Amino acid sequence: MKKPLKLKLYEIVFEADTPAGKAFDVILLIAVLFSAFVVMAESIESVSDKYHTFFKFSEWSITVIFTLEYFLRIWLVKKKSTYIFSFYGLIDFFSVIPTYLGFFIPGGSSGLAIIRSLRLLRIFRIFKLSRYVSESQILVKAMLSSRHKIGVFFFFVIMIVIILGSIMYIVESKESGFTSIPQSIYWAVVTLTTVGYGDIAPATALGKFIAGVVMILGYAIIAVPTGIVTSEMNRFNKNKVITTQVCPNCLKEGHDTDAEFCKFCGTKINP
Repeated sequence: MKKPLKLKLYEIVFEADTPAGKAFDVILLIAVLFSAFVVMAESIESVSDKYHTFFKFSEWSITVIFTLEYFLRIWLVKKKSTYIFSFYGLIDFFSVIPTYLGFFIPGGSSGLAIIRSLRLLRIFRIFKLSRYVSESQILVKAMLSSRHKIGVFFFFVIMIVIILGSIMYIVESKESGFTSIPQSIYWAVVTLTTVGYGDIAPATALGKFIAGVVMILGYAIIAVPTGIVTSEMNRFNKNKVITTQVCPNCLKEGHDTDAEFCKFCGTKINP
């Protein structure tokens, strides 16, 4: 039985399991990359003056393409509001708004066009090799599962930098840059994270000793959240294969390859 045109378009626009669907999204990605390049190049004054006409033509051409795509997606879905207020729906909306804002805010919308780069997040769905999708979902679950442990850990880190900052304020002089406790806490954060800007540095022997301890402690602290998340990741099953099938009702994906119904709302999904 021949598929209706609307169903064919739905599979191309919303899914990446077919060659046509993947090609559609790849073309959009190329347009996104080109748009981001135009926005960045236009911010260079000498380049913008020389190629101003080309940049304007390119920006409007891409905006028209994304506008048509946005309304096409709205037309194809059953529940319009579900797509419009979804994460990707909002991204698609904000992708076309900046150029139109130029009518009301002359010259003030060019920088906002870089928002369009957020559409690159679709690459995780478009080039969805199953193991990458499953790994990303496992990572998200692991982060959520370990959020309480990580929260306690960060509270502990905050206590450390407050204590170390207060100690350094007492040990060091104002001439060394430790003019206040908040300033000393800033030094502790920079040192503990091994960033080391160098704008504030201890001058006394005791201060240097404490700084050395803080630097070594910083390496240990970096490893703690990594271990927490890693242990949580090992709890989840990594063998499930996920497809890019999108539920026509709730527009959610992440279904198993043999799924016939949406695991979120129960609607029958396209084979």
